[in-house]
Amino acid sequence: MTSAYPLPAHADTAAAEDADVAAHLWSLITQDFLDLMGWSHEWRVAYFPADHPLLGPKRCKVTGCGIKATSRLRLCPYCLDRWNSSSEQTVIEFAQAGRPWVARGAGRCAVPACDRPWVSRFALLCRKHHDQRTRILDVPMDVFLGSSDTEPFDSLGPCQVPACTRDRDIENIYCGIHRMHWNKLVFASPTGAAGLDEPHFRRTSAAIPTINECSLRGLPDRIVAELLLGIQQRTAWGAQTYPDWIRPLVAKMLADECTSIEQLDQSGLSSKTGTACRHIVKEVRRAQLSPETERLKDNWDATVFGYDGVLKFGDIVQPWLRECTKIWAYNDLPKRRSLNAKQIVQNEIRILVRLSESLKLQRPGDRGLEPHLLSRSDICGFMNRLTFLCTAGTITPATRAVTIQSTRRLLANMHALGLTREGEPMCRLPDDFILYPEDVPMPPDVVKECRDLPVEVMRHICEHLDGLEEVSTREIRVAVELIIDTGRRPDEICRLTLDCLERDAQGKPVLVYTNFKEDRHGCRLPISEATAAIIIGQRERVQLRYPNEPTAALKLIAAPTRNPHGTRALNDNYLGSRHREWLLTLPDVTVPMTVEEGGVRVTKLLPFNRSQVFLYAYRHTYAQRHADAGVGVDVLCELMGHRFIGTTQLYYRVGEDRRREAVDRLATLHFDRHGNKIWRAAAALLDSEHVRLAVGQVAVPYGSCSEPSNVAAGGHDCPIRFRCVGCTHFATDVSYLPDLEGYLASLLRSRERIRGTFGADEWAKAEALPSDTEIARIRRLIVQIKTEVDDLSESDRALVEESVSTVRKGRSAVVGLETPRVRQPVPDVRPDRST
Repeated sequence: MTSAYPLPAHADTAAAEDADVAAHLWSLITQDFLDLMGWSHEWRVAYFPADHPLLGPKRCKVTGCGIKATSRLRLCPYCLDRWNSSSEQTVIEFAQAGRPWVARGAGRCAVPACDRPWVSRFALLCRKHHDQRTRILDVPMDVFLGSSDTEPFDSLGPCQVPACTRDRDIENIYCGIHRMHWNKLVFASPTGAAGLDEPHFRRTSAAIPTINECSLRGLPDRIVAELLLGIQQRTAWGAQTYPDWIRPLVAKMLADECTSIEQLDQSGLSSKTGTACRHIVKEVRRAQLSPETERLKDNWDATVFGYDGVLKFGDIVQPWLRECTKIWAYNDLPKRRSLNAKQIVQNEIRILVRLSESLKLQRPGDRGLEPHLLSRSDICGFMNRLTFLCTAGTITPATRAVTIQSTRRLLANMHALGLTREGEPMCRLPDDFILYPEDVPMPPDVVKECRDLPVEVMRHICEHLDGLEEVSTREIRVAVELIIDTGRRPDEICRLTLDCLERDAQGKPVLVYTNFKEDRHGCRLPISEATAAIIIGQRERVQLRYPNEPTAALKLIAAPTRNPHGTRALNDNYLGSRHREWLLTLPDVTVPMTVEEGGVRVTKLLPFNRSQVFLYAYRHTYAQRHADAGVGVDVLCELMGHRFIGTTQLYYRVGEDRRREAVDRLATLHFDRHGNKIWRAAAALLDSEHVRLAVGQVAVPYGSCSEPSNVAAGGHDCPIRFRCVGCTHFATDVSYLPDLEGYLASLLRSRERIRGTFGADEWAKAEALPSDTEIARIRRLIVQIKTEVDDLSESDRALVEESVSTVRKGRSAVVGLETPRVRQPVPDVRPDRST
């Protein structure tokens, strides 16, 4: 029960700076939050709304109880014990029956207009009225309340404990419970009340707990502002905060007479209370930070710059280098747009830590603390140390090259910032303390592996997506499906809004997303109807989960926890961890791989390495599929949101080793125009195949031509007008089987169409009619190729199919018979899906 009397004057002895801090913290607390908490600056009691998903703890569902539920059945401990002892009723029947009595709580006397508190929930009368009814009149309650002789009494005033919200019930300075606490201390003291500090007892006593209330009375204004600000921030990012977590903090700060929550000793607190306390302390500290004050420290809280985590400069030993690094970071952070900007800057700081360590070791006398004593020899010592670390295997050659290159750039940036001027940290640094362009080593040739996933792996993953939903949630599956289908970055998919699906002028679905890496909003990507159906289904689930929230603020893939309003997106790191856990449950899938056995490279069907399956690999696979299908590099660059077209061109370069390996595998399946296998010495065959691939042949619609004049003309000077199966210079292999079948079908259609023509002379028909000999030869060639492939074992056939796919991806500039060709359709790894 809240007192109806003003709070007694609080002896606030906080220093002037505490008052300034409190005023600053109060300015950060919104009026909406204060209204939500029912806050009054006069009474200083926070009311946690019972129906709030984050602030109101679940109450016992037994009618008339209202005490906090502690079990999954939503029963308080007392009701749970009662229900366990009565097995005849279900939980619903037990809850509807109600609780016979509740001892907790406080209230007013039942006599109308009486301002005194009741003795107990059973008596329902103040102490004086209770004595009148039971000791003097000895009448039933209804008779006593209905009597005209029953007169109300005025209040005796509030309890003199500053934190207490209750009224006194007798002629005493305390309420009933605090009077009991004081009497207990008096009885325990050898000298009685004379040996006790009663004013200290009043200052350090906490309020009596009341459901959904938390009294902040008796606390300094700064602590009150800190607690309310911390609870506001926890509520804003979706964390639960219950009154029974905050009351122990209040009681401990009152007992210790703290002037700030940062002074609180957190030992002895429960896990929930301790976690809430640490978060509140963190938010209070951050509220007092700014970029101007944070830049003076050796460890920066990156939140003041808009990022998570901490930037650490303390490992740089030399003060002048540390200050230069901090100035550079302060100027560099605003230029970055990536969500990983903090990590990028921290990596640059680590590079300067290596330089600091080198100066410390190379100069045992001054340890590099005096910049005017440095010279070019210290730079050479730094590079020699990196070479030593590289030779010892501590760092890789690529790390050595990047470290030297980055150090040169960072020192140049510091010079450009004017840090060598008088009064700046580098003011007396010699001019020869620099790295020259020739100091930067050439990066080692790194063979870039194809990071796209094979089709077999992608289909294997898509076939088991139902299992992903079983081991995690529907939202996780939707996120993975959208990454596979759209090729967007994981953070772009996780942070999609609810209205991310639109239709273009033709009614086709378009995904609207934000490219956070390039800070581009409103990007549009055409998608399939099947992908649109996934988005529509997820949107319906979100709207069902948050029916009363504005759709403009909702996320398509909302976070499962700390998200009462649906405005917090799923974390992409959490998505990646759940994705990895799911991959471990999948059976192995075998793909063709080249291994070395006895010094000879052979291809075998081996289980695919699961570590190569990660969320970003789906983006590489999406890009590679479109590049292989013939999408223009400029179109794919825009489609992928790449800043530089060189990044996109990597997907158009099939690795030479991968391509040569596929050609080697198909070399034994070469055929001449009669369908006969071309048998030669294996080494000579392979060597000639590689040479012919480069300069000795030209592509024709269903094979290759080595006729010199036609090759020189780029395939446009065939003397027999592309009747390849009648030419000795023609050869084909199994990779051209689809082209041969297509050409045969085209010849058959042309023959039937010409035979059915009535408006042409016979000689014209004879000239235009495809040759029966050519048709028969092509048909025999197709049969021969298929027979050879069918005779292979299952594993060899899989290897051949994989090689065919690789060679067809790398094949360029197929010459057609005077007819235009369209690019191949993008292969779907999930052909069984429907919209």
